[in-house]
Parts: sequence; structure tokens; C-alpha cells
Amino acid sequence: MATAARQSSTDAAVPRRRRARLVEEDVLLTAVMLLVAFGAVMVYSASSAATVVKGGGDGTGFLVKYVLYGAAGFVALHLAARLPLQRILALTGPLLAVSFGLLVLLEIPGFGVTVNGATRWLGAGPLQFQPSEIAKLALVLYAARFLAERPRGLRRPKDLLPLGWVTGAAIVLVATQPDLGTALVISFAIGAMLVAAGTPLRWLAGIAGAGAVLVMLYALSAPYRRARLTSFLDPWDHAGTAGFQAVQGQIAIGSGGLFGQGLGESVQKIFYLPEAHTDFILAVIGEELGVLGLLVLLSLYGAVAWAGLRIAQQAKGRYAALLAAGVTSLLLCQALLNVFVVLGIAPLTGVPLPFLSYGSTNLVVLLAGCGLIVNVARGGSVHLRAVSGGRDPARSGAHAEDLPDRRRRDGRARGAGAGGGRRAAG
Repeated sequence: MATAARQSSTDAAVPRRRRARLVEEDVLLTAVMLLVAFGAVMVYSASSAATVVKGGGDGTGFLVKYVLYGAAGFVALHLAARLPLQRILALTGPLLAVSFGLLVLLEIPGFGVTVNGATRWLGAGPLQFQPSEIAKLALVLYAARFLAERPRGLRRPKDLLPLGWVTGAAIVLVATQPDLGTALVISFAIGAMLVAAGTPLRWLAGIAGAGAVLVMLYALSAPYRRARLTSFLDPWDHAGTAGFQAVQGQIAIGSGGLFGQGLGESVQKIFYLPEAHTDFILAVIGEELGVLGLLVLLSLYGAVAWAGLRIAQQAKGRYAALLAAGVTSLLLCQALLNVFVVLGIAPLTGVPLPFLSYGSTNLVVLLAGCGLIVNVARGGSVHLRAVSGGRDPARSGAHAEDLPDRRRRDGRARGAGAGGGRRAAG
């Protein structure tokens, strides 16, 4: 009788764990779809009036492109959610190599498309894409594999050198476009993955300190970047020059008040606010929908964060946990950096707001990344050969997914397992 009762309890617990995992998947997909739908509305609102004023047609051009790229992104999400993680793991190396090759092409005169002094795009006419967006996701995939293969191999700082060289090379190529915002997003996302992998905090402090020094030197290396840094300290004193965009964004949000001026009623987007439908779309949202609209938007990002991190917590294996945590961190770091810039908390950088700003490559890549999180939520897992700084467990046939972490008994990443969450049923 006792055995039968225990078996019945176990059988009842499995569906509950499966339902809990599906709840997070549903929350993630619902929040993402709401963000994309909201993005379509706001891209049209932010771009239509200015397009008509400039004689660019009926004002639906950016909306049509956004919808088309959004549809392509959802196809990418579906494929990423259905492909076996083992196959995605096999594609990591080729994807990383292709993204590096495309970044190098941008350094060759005549290959890249230059807009506002930055050479960040490849292609011609309407068929243009941004290689740095592909590189972001490729680096998260590579970092997840690298850290998952070393569950007990991070014993000395030099064990991180391979990851550091690859990430550093990508950041240098992106920063020379120039695109400091994307370089910062990559740095923050990889840093979050190092935390989730259980990297000692003293190592992270050293890496963060060195990175801060390099960023400061980079910011001071060109006159226009020095002007941005100066205007960040006092934008209103430079309202007619380097601080113009920051000031106009703050005016837009301030004039929205609690409830906003009404959808489509923004004045700043037509005559004053540069890049209203891309990097500064948050300012248009604040002016038209007010503080309440901004709170609803931030709550949707909060739902994505909760679902992504819970999925990482319940993932089957170290690689899947790090992958879900890495993609979630990529989304959140980019969203937070954009919000901080528009609110005047961070210096001006050209980073789009995930799922809302107009940006074809960014939208498709981030939706594909959400597909990877869904893949993990549905039980995706891989088998990796372990790599160690000393004796190589791979020689004895051990797998990285089977080796315990030094500080945890279940082999999951530190960040992914925090809070004592239960593992999803296989």
C-alpha cells in the first residue's frame, strides 16, 4: 500500500512539473507576441507622420517592412524551437565563423553600407542586414558550449582565455564599425553567462574593471564620443549640439505625463526627435501613452525575464541551462541599455529596443533566440565531452552533462539553479 501510494504521488508530480514548465513557455511566447504586436503599432505611430511630411508616401513603409521581418522572425523562432539542440550545437562553429567573416567584410572599403557615419550593414537596397546582430547570438551559443564543456575546468583565470579571445575579437570588430552599444550588449550578456556558470566573483571583478578601463579609453579616443560623454553629464548644457537627442527624448517622456497625449499624438517624433522609430521609440511611447504605458511595457520585459530564467532553472543539463540564461540575458541587457539611454541614465548609444524598435536583423535574430529558449523549455538537451584543465575526463568517456559542478551536486549552472528550483521532467 505504501509503495503504491508513493508511486501514485510520483506519477502525479510529473504532470505538475510538466505543466509548470509549459506555463513559463506560454508566458514567454505570450509576452513576446504582445511586444511584437505593440512594436508594429508604435513603429507605425513613430514613423508615419514624419514619412508623410518628408514626402515618403502614405506612411506605411516602415510598418510593412516590420511586419514582413516579424513574420520571418516567427518562422525562425519556430525552426529554432523544433530543431534538436544537438544539431544547433553542431551549427555553432559554422555560424560563429560566418559571423566573423561578415564582420571582417565590413572592414574592407566598398563592402559595407554607411549610414550616419557608421558602417554596420551589408547588402543593397531594401535587402540589408547587420552582421553584428548575428554575431551576438553566435557568441551566446559558443559561450554556452565552452562553459558547459568545462563543469570543473574553470580553476584558473587562464582557463577563460579561449572564450576571452573569441569574445574580445568580436567586440573589437563591432566597436570599429563603430557600434559601442552592441559591443556593450555582448559584453554584458557574456558576463551574465559567466555568473550563471559559477565563475568566481573575484575573476569577474577583475574582468569588469579591465573592461571599464577599455570602454573609457574607447569613449575618449574620438571627438564625437568625447562630446557624447560630456553631454551625458549635462545634456541641457549641450541641448543644441551633442545633447540634442537626449534632451528631446526627455522632453517627450516628460510631456506624456501619467496617461500620455494619446496614441499617434506625439509632436516630438515629427519635428524634433531623431531616430524616433528606432533607437528612441521608447520616448514616443512615453509621450503618447505616458508613464502607465511605460510600466506596461516594462512588465512585459519582466515577464520575458521571469520565464526565461525559470526555463533555465529547470533545464535538462548544463548546456541547455546556460543557453536559456544567455539568450535571456542578451534580451534583457539590450532592453535595459536602451531604456537607460532614453531616460538619460547612460550615455547615448545606438541600441534598438528589443521587439519594438524598427530593425530588421535585430528582430529576426532575437525571435530566433526566443525559439532557443522554447526549445530548452520543451526538454531539449545535448551530450558534451568534458574538458578539464588537468586530467581530461573525456578520455575516460565522461560527459560534461554528467559531471557535477564544484559547488552544486546536480551539475546545473549556479545562476540557473538558484532558489532550489525543481528540474523539469524528462
